[in-house]
Amino acid sequence: MTRRLAVVAKKVGVSEATVSRVLNGKPGVSEATRQAVLSALDVLGYERPTQLRGERARLVGLVLPELQNPIFPAFAEVIGGALAQLGLTPVLCTQTRGGVSEADYVTLLLHQQVSGVVFAGGLYAQADAPHDHYRQLAERNIPVVLVNAAIEHLGFPAVSCDDAVAVEQAWRHLSSLGHERIGLVLGPGDHVPSARKLAAARAVAGEMPDEHVARAMFSIEGGHAAATRLIERGVTGFICASDPLALGVVRAARRKGLDVPRQVSVVGYDDSALMNCTEPPLTTVRQPIEAMGKAVVELLNAQISGSTVAPEELLFEPELVVRGSTGQAPRD
Repeated sequence: MTRRLAVVAKKVGVSEATVSRVLNGKPGVSEATRQAVLSALDVLGYERPTQLRGERARLVGLVLPELQNPIFPAFAEVIGGALAQLGLTPVLCTQTRGGVSEADYVTLLLHQQVSGVVFAGGLYAQADAPHDHYRQLAERNIPVVLVNAAIEHLGFPAVSCDDAVAVEQAWRHLSSLGHERIGLVLGPGDHVPSARKLAAARAVAGEMPDEHVARAMFSIEGGHAAATRLIERGVTGFICASDPLALGVVRAARRKGLDVPRQVSVVGYDDSALMNCTEPPLTTVRQPIEAMGKAVVELLNAQISGSTVAPEELLFEPELVVRGSTGQAPRD
């Protein structure tokens, strides 16, 4: 601390006592000097005191992997609205292929002296992805909350929908309709929520053949490619890790000349916008976005206010929403 005071004082051309007064919010310092000290902290890479972090606009970074999947704009709307009610300003950071990376956004947010960061669907959920930027946030004691399951040992609180319960609901629904050959369309192998869904399926099924599990990128095209393989292996009931994947399964079935739900049944995950308007309307497992989003903001605000928040995961119960994409299993 003493060394930091000396370095900042030399940079600004003031005494260490003046720097100390600024950092501790004491009176007797002109606004110009105060801003010069804070700017010097930023330039030198030092962390601002919690009470001074992001004070100019009380900014909170909201980092999303994309906006094409309707679930992410839905989370952004709930979280952004709850932040605004607390006088916090959300800064939306959306990744694009070949554009600004998640790590780049973290660097930009740190330069803006954000009060905290919320990640929804990021690299924290992939075990094989780079995670140095999360450690950087932890080292600077920046308040962070993660939405949905993360890899272990990051040390941040998380708010998640219970993947195991979601799969159990979907599996029992398909089983009740007579489906015996049930397949999973999941994300990449290192994706933690997908791993949880697979573990739950194996637990409820007793035996889950590897050939009934397909991995895909989270997109309609990914779901289409994965479902094509599973349909050829005789799968009639599909449980998908997202609604876009499920829509890809519906498209693949139709390209194969199969009727949904008469010959193939499909269950999505999220219940994102317009899933009741598809043809057929999509049976899916609904994430409680409103409740989850409010819990995220409560956890973040508690940290910003100086309270200690345990790095635990809050699990929220999903809800199966039955629509027209599931039906009785076809008779052989």
